[in-house]
Amino acid sequence: MNLLVIGGVAAGTKVAAKAKRVMPDAKVTIVTKGKDISYAGCGLPYYVGELIEGKDQLIVNTPAKFSALTGALVQTEREVTRLDVKEKKAVVRNLRTGGEEIYTYDACVIASGASSIVPPFTGVNLPGVFTMRTPDDAIESREYLKANQVKKAVVVGGGFIGLEVAENLLAQGVSVTVMDMAPQIMPGFDPEMADYAVRHLAKKGIRVLTSTKLEGITGTLKAEGVQTDKGHLPADMVILSIGIRPNTGFLQDTGIEMFKGTILVDEKLRTNVPDVYAAGDCAMVTNRLTGARQWSPMGSSANMEGRTLALALNGEEVSYPGVLGTGVVKLPGLNGGRTGLTEEAAKAAGYDVETVLSVTDDKAHYYPDSSFFAVKLIADRKSRRLLGLQVLGPGAVDKMTDIAVMAITFGGTLEQMTSLDLAYAPPFSTAIHPFTAAVQILLNKMNGVMDSFTPAEYMAGAADDYRIIDVNPAGPTIPGVTYVDLTAVDAQVLANPRGEIPGLGKDEKLLLVCAKGKRAYLLQNRMKHYGYTNTRVLEGSSFFNVIRTGNAAGQVTVSPEEITRVKALGCLHNKGTDNFNVRVITRNGKVTAEENRRIADAAARYGSGDVVMTTRLTMEIVGVPYDKLDELRDFLAEGGLETGGTGSKVRPVVSCKGTTCQYGQLDSYALSEKIHERFYHGYHEVKLPHKFKIAVGGCPNNCVKPDLNDFGIVGQRIPSYNVDICRGCGKCQVEDICPMEAARVVDGKLIIDKEKCNNCGRCVGKCPFKAVDDGIYGYKVYIGGRWGKKTAHGKALSKVFTGEEEVLAVLEKAILLFREQGKTGERFADTVNRIGFAEVEAQLLGDEILSRKDEIIGAQLHLKGGATC
Repeated sequence: MNLLVIGGVAAGTKVAAKAKRVMPDAKVTIVTKGKDISYAGCGLPYYVGELIEGKDQLIVNTPAKFSALTGALVQTEREVTRLDVKEKKAVVRNLRTGGEEIYTYDACVIASGASSIVPPFTGVNLPGVFTMRTPDDAIESREYLKANQVKKAVVVGGGFIGLEVAENLLAQGVSVTVMDMAPQIMPGFDPEMADYAVRHLAKKGIRVLTSTKLEGITGTLKAEGVQTDKGHLPADMVILSIGIRPNTGFLQDTGIEMFKGTILVDEKLRTNVPDVYAAGDCAMVTNRLTGARQWSPMGSSANMEGRTLALALNGEEVSYPGVLGTGVVKLPGLNGGRTGLTEEAAKAAGYDVETVLSVTDDKAHYYPDSSFFAVKLIADRKSRRLLGLQVLGPGAVDKMTDIAVMAITFGGTLEQMTSLDLAYAPPFSTAIHPFTAAVQILLNKMNGVMDSFTPAEYMAGAADDYRIIDVNPAGPTIPGVTYVDLTAVDAQVLANPRGEIPGLGKDEKLLLVCAKGKRAYLLQNRMKHYGYTNTRVLEGSSFFNVIRTGNAAGQVTVSPEEITRVKALGCLHNKGTDNFNVRVITRNGKVTAEENRRIADAAARYGSGDVVMTTRLTMEIVGVPYDKLDELRDFLAEGGLETGGTGSKVRPVVSCKGTTCQYGQLDSYALSEKIHERFYHGYHEVKLPHKFKIAVGGCPNNCVKPDLNDFGIVGQRIPSYNVDICRGCGKCQVEDICPMEAARVVDGKLIIDKEKCNNCGRCVGKCPFKAVDDGIYGYKVYIGGRWGKKTAHGKALSKVFTGEEEVLAVLEKAILLFREQGKTGERFADTVNRIGFAEVEAQLLGDEILSRKDEIIGAQLHLKGGATC
């Protein structure tokens, strides 16, 4: 057989390699447009984030290595321009020589893959605009990221690749905004699951803007921002992850049946044209549940299709059953997995759909690093079979997803899944496996044992006329609602002549809310026993849902958990109200005119109309109602602004005017912006024992109190004095100008007392005879200062630094030392005092602590932190 394979990445190389193994005598030729074959397309975001270090690691096989291993001929940099299905030949342009080549075949496999969609907007070809489809894309974007010191990036597209790129850019210290024209991110997940992910990403520092259309890239010599239908987003770098389009343009006149550019194939991967097959991202297969056509451009599917096709070409009775749409995605601190049908797709396919959302432990709750799974199951009431699963959690969501794949594939019923003999040990799972627990909850719901509202129903307002009952195990946590102690219910009912829980009528509509849903279900069970007829459990309860309750005044009352959550986003609660002050990060109080207008508009639209400055030179929009916080943050994000500046982290830096002041020895604004990007943004995810404040003063006047911050930098100008030039004037200009009285004439010569001199530089150039005519610019560093309840003056390091990068290195060492050696809840001043200034100074002036940077940042330290404001 003469087998021609068009395309050499996943499906193409798989079918070629397998064909040579089962048909050793076959002539197998791969022609591919790229210079690389078999590259790790799904690994590209992790090369950008430097988790994959070397370029060579992206290439699974080189053409020469692949040929030697398999016996297939690989022809790279060949573009197929026309396929002649009657003559059974492909017309190919050699991209190296420009010449035309002809390749004949007995069988042809089209595995030409897909390419990134680049919309025809202005600016898409500017430097700094990238797609993420080939190794070159990842390599060039990483090089640009480093060479241009990118501080802000916009990722256009909220699919898996876009979100993974966003995570990796965030890890590189870049401020990231993800935008998508769709109403949600994470296609293939239901809206409530995507909404939870958006809230999680916001907490991690990634802004997400949905229902936002790209209109163009701004900039002249390079990308400077993204223009959307809602405003302008400043950006130093833009990643276009809008989607992909099959590479099938060369097939237009072949008669091959296609749909929206994809090649339609049957279970043998055959097209409608004899001896022409297709596999991978250019082919459309079927959904194995519904039998409907489905495009599933995944590397896993491509490999399986390639293997099946090779066996079929060898005459074996095999077929490809189609896809379930299985996928997993890694987000910062959260993973997502899905398989099968979404709730909407299942209903559209005609199933009698029931769903449930359960939140369970992902391993034994007492085991270190145990966390959660939020699992949504979709099932058919009639057949009792599983139709789909979606799961979110920090851990092994792939495990949960793969169990569901097997359950769906082999058609097991929910009842059969309740007794699966799944692996258990505390480091890996719970005694009742999380998958089994979710199935059991779903069966309880289907069998009428549990009556509930799903998060989707709750978001849609299904519970608006229900009275919320707080069933949290730790006591009342939802303000303004009735609390019921589950453990006291039996005694309360037995003691009540009417057989009721005090204050709760048996026919009243009651929504039962606890931490994750279990105690709410247990309470419902007891209440049904005592004759309550209209109770509903909120699936996922306060863990998964944003709980909003109406109080007597008709206002929104926000739970303490929500107050804590939004506080981490820079939204500070006004006690006694449902309003918040929202901190807008302004890079040291400096905003552009456009940003200032955006902040003013935001205050007018969403707040009281007032904007106040904090002592840290951030701006606070006053009086924003709780239910407007998300809208406000989205509105600010559309203008390139972010909220934050709270928590046990590096706080926004504060500085004086620097060289715009007559005394300024350094450009405080420029230095503070570097610190802001490198340490406020770059260390955004690094939890510290407490808040860490940084101040930059342009001179020793200390206008921004550098010595009352955890780390203070003061501009210096150390006078250079030439005693041989001094004439011992009776009225010395240097002595007169010195504010510290460090300069004085003694025995006819000027003396400068270095103990008194604060290196303010005022004396430089004041001597008419040029005895003090020069000065060395430098930086004095103070550590361990603070102000507030317990004021402490920082102490200066003994060395005056003369290089900016040297100072920034000392600052980074101070942050790392505080993280590693500070105790949770103590300020840096306490750490310095406890360890000893001399020991801290020795570590800051040495380099050993920097050598352990990755170890210190990666350690599980200060998970709670000590900052309260």
